[in-house]
Amino acid sequence: MPPPLEGTLAAMKKMFLLACAAAMAGCSPVTMTVTLFADSSRLVESQVKRDKNARDAKVVLIDIRGVIAEKAEGGLFGGSGVSVDDLAARLRKAEDDSSVKAIILRINSPGGTVTGSDMMYREVRRFAAETKKPVVASLGEVAASGGYYLALAADRIVAEPTSVTGSIGVIMPTLNVSEGLNRIGIHSRSIKSGRNKDLANPLEPMRDEHYAVLQATVDEFYERFKGLVVDRRTRPAVVGVRSLEMSRVDELTDGRVVTGERAAEFGLVDQTGGVSDAFAIAKALAGIEGATLVKYYSEGSTRPRTAYAGGVDSAGMEINLVQIRAGMLSGAGYGGVYYIWMGP
Repeated sequence: MPPPLEGTLAAMKKMFLLACAAAMAGCSPVTMTVTLFADSSRLVESQVKRDKNARDAKVVLIDIRGVIAEKAEGGLFGGSGVSVDDLAARLRKAEDDSSVKAIILRINSPGGTVTGSDMMYREVRRFAAETKKPVVASLGEVAASGGYYLALAADRIVAEPTSVTGSIGVIMPTLNVSEGLNRIGIHSRSIKSGRNKDLANPLEPMRDEHYAVLQATVDEFYERFKGLVVDRRTRPAVVGVRSLEMSRVDELTDGRVVTGERAAEFGLVDQTGGVSDAFAIAKALAGIEGATLVKYYSEGSTRPRTAYAGGVDSAGMEINLVQIRAGMLSGAGYGGVYYIWMGP
């Protein structure tokens, strides 16, 4: 029988090898079908609120909840979140309905992947440019990083006074376990085609030149985000629209989060308020006095139930707790670059 320490080390090695095998199996070729821009005909409309003088005009309320990704099912975030398909399908339905005069994006998200956030932003800008229908962003409990990036696509941004927003920046999580593995006699050596093929390999010692390459990518995405903030928040003077406080741009884009109240003061958003305020702004921008506020939900699904402040919504749960799994920080799992607030 081996001594206790040797037995423990042997068990640890066995567990590590099993984990590696599982991770490698997860990296094996798979067949995946992704349907971009899903069929909007499967969405059903429900009424949230109707003005007395609504007539046929409608404003569509679109919820953006949870982690933003190109594809939300499974993977890194366990299916909790919203995909590009979800948003695109609802935009298409609103685009095809001539009675829809404006849309409201109700955002409650800490952000998500860089690509998913950017795709959603471009979808909203395309919708606004092609339909000429105004877009208003209404920030919920959290609209940070990629959530705020998406809000920049709107013509107006309204934040709850207590919203958490900002977190303008980029993160690429990495983890290195090579030193710990070496201590129990496990050593890794990659067979690679080039010196940078194993960038940030968590099983081998950290190399500064590798992180310099990754830092350049993060810096590029950060400049894209920062440039978008300056471009979208320094528009010509318009009544009711606040402009970004340029003297504080570097400070406001250093990754910090701020409340909706402070965001309004700094010009990151236009004003504070809730969905009722966003509804009023959407009607004003569309040039209509009354409208019906509606939502879309998937055909055959149970109609969600919620209560927004002001009693204007009865569809969906507003509070959203986002769980980011530890696999995000693992080199053996999904890797990527994120516009995301990894807060409490």
